[in-house]
Amino acid sequence: MRLYSHKNRPVHLGPYPLEHLRRMEAPISDSGGLKAQQPSDLQTAPSTSALPAISEYLELFRGLLHGPIASEQAPISSNLLERANNLKASAYFLDASLVGICRISPEVDAVTPPGHTHALVYLVEFGREPWPGDPGEPWIAGTNTIRTDMRAAEIAAVLAGYVRWMGFDALGHVHGATSAHLEALAVRAGLARVELGQLVAPFLRRGFRIGAVTCAYEMAEDLPLASNGSLEPDDPSVQLGKEGTRPAWWSSDQDKRPLHLGRYPMERIVRVNEPTTLVMRDRIQRVPKRGDFFYRAAAGDLGAKAKEEMSRFPMKHPYALGMAPLIRGMVPLQGTRESFANETQVEGLSDAQWNADSIKALGYFLGADFVGICEAEPWMYYSHDAVSGQPIEAYHKYAVCMLIDQGFETMEGASGDDWISASQSMRAYMRGAEIAGIMAAHCRSLGYSARSHTNADSDVIHNPVIVMSGLGEVSRIGDTLINPFIGPRSKSVVFTTDLPMAVDKPINFNLQSFCESCRKCARECPCNAITFGPKILFNGYEIWKADVEKCAKYRITQQKGSACGRCMKTCPWNREDTALAQELIWRSIEHPELAQAIALDDDLQSNGARNPVKKWWFDLEVVDGIALHPRAGTNARDLSLGREEKLAKLQKLAIFPPELQPVGGTTLDEVVPVDRDAGQALYAKARADLTAVRGTGEEASTDDGTLPASLKAT
Repeated sequence: MRLYSHKNRPVHLGPYPLEHLRRMEAPISDSGGLKAQQPSDLQTAPSTSALPAISEYLELFRGLLHGPIASEQAPISSNLLERANNLKASAYFLDASLVGICRISPEVDAVTPPGHTHALVYLVEFGREPWPGDPGEPWIAGTNTIRTDMRAAEIAAVLAGYVRWMGFDALGHVHGATSAHLEALAVRAGLARVELGQLVAPFLRRGFRIGAVTCAYEMAEDLPLASNGSLEPDDPSVQLGKEGTRPAWWSSDQDKRPLHLGRYPMERIVRVNEPTTLVMRDRIQRVPKRGDFFYRAAAGDLGAKAKEEMSRFPMKHPYALGMAPLIRGMVPLQGTRESFANETQVEGLSDAQWNADSIKALGYFLGADFVGICEAEPWMYYSHDAVSGQPIEAYHKYAVCMLIDQGFETMEGASGDDWISASQSMRAYMRGAEIAGIMAAHCRSLGYSARSHTNADSDVIHNPVIVMSGLGEVSRIGDTLINPFIGPRSKSVVFTTDLPMAVDKPINFNLQSFCESCRKCARECPCNAITFGPKILFNGYEIWKADVEKCAKYRITQQKGSACGRCMKTCPWNREDTALAQELIWRSIEHPELAQAIALDDDLQSNGARNPVKKWWFDLEVVDGIALHPRAGTNARDLSLGREEKLAKLQKLAIFPPELQPVGGTTLDEVVPVDRDAGQALYAKARADLTAVRGTGEEASTDDGTLPASLKAT
């Protein structure tokens, strides 16, 4: 945990104080004689390890390191430092650990594609492994090199694609798929140096792997590290992280916790037998995927404009387009609905708690921010497929849910609905698909059927899984749930399996009291889709139900940005990871009577306004394959204080329960227009229904099961 805020630290500087290290006075033009190799695993992976599953994804990403170039160059800055800072921040947003840039030396890099002048080079730190004998060790030991090479390949594929979409030739490089000397590039870019024949890097104590993108894209270059002197800044203020960097104890502090517990102290959150909002399982109707409003938009249910924009709205920016091949490429690796696995189950997996802890350890090792487990109850599954129209039967007993943080720093620089919004979503969806896909494949290798469920293809509805696995509570935002430590700024991914596991309980961190008092998300919603009023009963669930037609239409068709996540941006639970912010989290949890005061103070602190220091991306819109200045401009919202009363009076919300959705078996070839008048009439009735149910004293629990993770705010 950091003691000091990073609000004044530009994103391109990264999480470590690399700029405080001594440098050479001039670039190295020739490092061809360098013999040191990058670090690797010190142990051999056992036969039960996840190595084969990780290898499959590494090979997929290696195949995506090259691709076509846009026919015209984007209208971006000619300032070489601005270009460098943009590409560095792009790498840090993808969780690179250290990033630098060097000019390519023709004498050394003769095999690099002709015309490439510069290399963006980055290091990815090894993942934290379980302690000896701890859960997950037989699955993780000996896989750190390949796991980290996989992440390096993911970053290289995305960034090379991003540069090519801006109209410049680029090629990704990782170990086993490179025409460059990666170790030499790391030295020349100021990220590492050779000591006693070993390649060493500052700050990264666990070890690291190298990735690079070479390109015909002029950028400012970095100087190499000095050949002598410490690789750790000796300034005490830097070691404390006063400039917003990670303090010197960052890694050792994390190492004090067993890996399967994760980084955040979820074990301190109160667990309850039933969620904090009502769910009436006997009243829940399973719904078809075709009822998802993104599917409805694609089919034409929301009109011609939404249908036209549906395929491009999340990929209107070249950075998001760099992620598209990876997201598409992982779909065939998710698994199928048929129960399949290796013929022989691995012995020693009869302990459900050990299995659950091992699954969590593997998820955290691969990069998940939160992992929870629940039973995959039949009502969590969709009823019918949207493409074939065929029925879907529940087919696995357990569901493992993971949350991927969309990133506080980037969200701080954004309005929530400008040109980076969809890229934030796509990064989390991409990373989630990677992690869940590997975990499901590993379960199959152990002899247990498993399938991952991603934003690209899911048979389960994510929100009830998030709630029942204890990763979040229902919030006023409605179809976006809130986690106590990262608030609503996450995307979920799920995999289902028959591997026996102990399940988690739902949580109670007094969010219902908080959201009852706070209406900030409703006030800041660009399309007035979040209710100012009370909860309603919706398909057996108690929920603050958002108007998903308004929400989906805005996200799909708005022209001054890509998608929207403004509710996440402005929520008071969207907090920085500092000791002070953690203190506020516990105050919010332990003193629900202070909710209104905390929300008011959030406004007084201007939390939710844009922080220009964190704005690192170029505002670009891809039209017909070419990146342009956005045709309609860019959303530039800050806080809208004092609008609550006016917006509440103007608000007319609609809901679309199962009776107003396309029936099971409807495919994308059939148009089923949205009946908004009927939806508005049912909203008022749903309030009365909840009052009646509460009056009878009926009990049960959870959140909105009708909408999948793909409909949560991006």
